Amino acid sequence: MNAVGSYSVPRWWGGPLDVEGLALQSVEAAAEAVNLYTGTPDRFGTTPELTAPAFDSFGHLRIAGRKPQGFAPLSGFRKTADGWIRLHANYPHHEQRLLQALGATSAEEVERELRSLPALDAEAAIQEQGGIAAAVRTRSEWLATDMGRAAGSGPWVAVEYPDGRTAGFGLREAAAATGDASGTAHRAAGLPLAGLRVLDLTRVIAGPVATRLLAALGADVLRIDPPAIPEIEDQFVDTAFGKSSASFDVERPANQHQLQQLLAGADAVVTGYRHGALDRFGLSPRDLMAAHPGLVVVSLDSWGRAGPWSGLRGFDSIVQAACGIAHIYGIKDDDGGWRPGALPVQALDHATGYGVAAAAVRLLAARRRTGMGGAAHLSLARTAEELFSLASGQNASSLNSPTSAESPAELSAPEYRFMDSSYGELRYVGPPLLDAGRPLDYPSPPPPYGRSPATWP
Repeated sequence: MNAVGSYSVPRWWGGPLDVEGLALQSVEAAAEAVNLYTGTPDRFGTTPELTAPAFDSFGHLRIAGRKPQGFAPLSGFRKTADGWIRLHANYPHHEQRLLQALGATSAEEVERELRSLPALDAEAAIQEQGGIAAAVRTRSEWLATDMGRAAGSGPWVAVEYPDGRTAGFGLREAAAATGDASGTAHRAAGLPLAGLRVLDLTRVIAGPVATRLLAALGADVLRIDPPAIPEIEDQFVDTAFGKSSASFDVERPANQHQLQQLLAGADAVVTGYRHGALDRFGLSPRDLMAAHPGLVVVSLDSWGRAGPWSGLRGFDSIVQAACGIAHIYGIKDDDGGWRPGALPVQALDHATGYGVAAAAVRLLAARRRTGMGGAAHLSLARTAEELFSLASGQNASSLNSPTSAESPAELSAPEYRFMDSSYGELRYVGPPLLDAGRPLDYPSPPPPYGRSPATWP
């Protein structure tokens, strides 16, 4: 058993890596950040019974009685001429880029073309067309690449202030009660972030999970999505509790004044696009801090800010394939062969999301003391390195099969909650935080997608 906070970590998922430790420590990082913000060391906490279902919130969600749609048919592992590759084609524009890269018009043609190509060649061809793919590498193969070395550099949360100072902290440090609360305490009986405004420029899972938690803590969260690339509806429903949702094109010059008004009224901005994608709109962390010195900015991406893939798109499943996780979780298939596997939940997304929330709240606490904002950055690839660092002394590069001597513990069934919404009745699991011993909940259901005005309430 591994210790996190004041309790031990059961292995309820099992498997070769300590996914449970990653989950609990990332949520504990968010809890400790809110405790620092409120000046009440023991007010917020978590338990395995809350954290485990929260990390699989999409799997537990039911929308008007139906199970939400998961991966699209073209997403997943495929054999190549010399190994395996993982594809991601959930979004229509990514599917089209994948088909274009392979000169295919159907799933059958994709399979046939991939079996004729080495995995690294297929990866390069798909990435060059803006598609999403990664060859399945062993851990040692990943660490031997320039991108693998870059992904492991620097702290889990890298922090920069408007005056040029830098700082950072790792997962274990964030999960411990650290920081000076003097002069920062905001001792309120209600939700601690009430009255704060968060501009949510994120998509998919990690960023929306972060801002979903900030909404549960009382913040006014306004999510902005581009009209030309709508979010997948079921994914949006899972992560939009407590938010407003506007469809707003930041590329249109006519919208720049409105965007600046939103930024001027925000306390925090969270961005979740590939590294550098928003810079041309004046939305880089440094530009935002220069224009709005009191603003807190937290950015996340897939691959980090350094290395040859820093500007590429990516997803949790793709990072797992590249960094060695898919190989480590490989299994024998029904035909006696081998196929790559995956973590039991999309833990890189969720852990990064809770790290983003922790960073935002810590910077908001520091702002109360100094009057100055700041920026923080996280990436899915760096979170994967934190997961490997929890390998409890094992040589993670040689892990190939489940090695935990402990039998997975059985946690109690999730306590489902129900809420009416414009999508129908929702069955969902709540946030993974306790507030003074009571489970936190979301203040409102997911709003109709893109229907909110792009203004602060």
